[in-house]
Amino acid sequence: MLISEIFHSLQGEGELAGVPSVFVRTSGCNLRCNWCDTPYASWSPEGIQLRVDEIVAEVGKYPARHVVLTGGEPMIAPGIRELAAALKRSGHHITIETAATVAPDGIACDLASLSPKLKNAAPDDRLDETWRKKHEALRWQPDVVKAWLDQGGYQLKFVVSQVADVNEIESMLAQLGRPVPRAKVLLMPEGVTVEALRAKAGWLGELCKLRGYRYAPRLHVELYGNRRGT
Repeated sequence: MLISEIFHSLQGEGELAGVPSVFVRTSGCNLRCNWCDTPYASWSPEGIQLRVDEIVAEVGKYPARHVVLTGGEPMIAPGIRELAAALKRSGHHITIETAATVAPDGIACDLASLSPKLKNAAPDDRLDETWRKKHEALRWQPDVVKAWLDQGGYQLKFVVSQVADVNEIESMLAQLGRPVPRAKVLLMPEGVTVEALRAKAGWLGELCKLRGYRYAPRLHVELYGNRRGT
């Protein structure tokens, strides 16, 4: 598997924010989000080839029981199901951070951190029309999202840049055709600096209070800034 990085840090987002975790970042992505904060693992895939047993051995060097499979898009990585199964056998709690464009098909997972992309993620003119069309066609797959919801533990995490995004989120949730507890819907301000996040925190926090969603800070940006290995 092409692995961009493996590191030990605190989970910065979602229900498990603050939990010590080992992050395994696969390289490669099938989307091209305009605000992507890991372009080195998404837009221009990099890394080293590691076998599943080598990855498990590296994870085992750290004391954390929680492992986060992330990317890029980990679900397109060859061998991801074998890796998840091996980590589960070794006693780890597994979070998979995915845009939910690829069905789980029974992958070992304790928490599916699903982050479907909104229109605000559309790539700009840095990419050609082929990529823009591919991104738009793939970014929202309601049947795939439903398959993840049916599999087990999940959270739905959306990146919000403006108030109108929340109306889009509610339209997407309605397309799922099933009740999703609002506490399972996490709204995260878009931004890669403390200043940008705080500029949106006020109105987004109030909106969460009004509509019953969960506000999701980006703890790793607060603690370490926007840098690799955190």
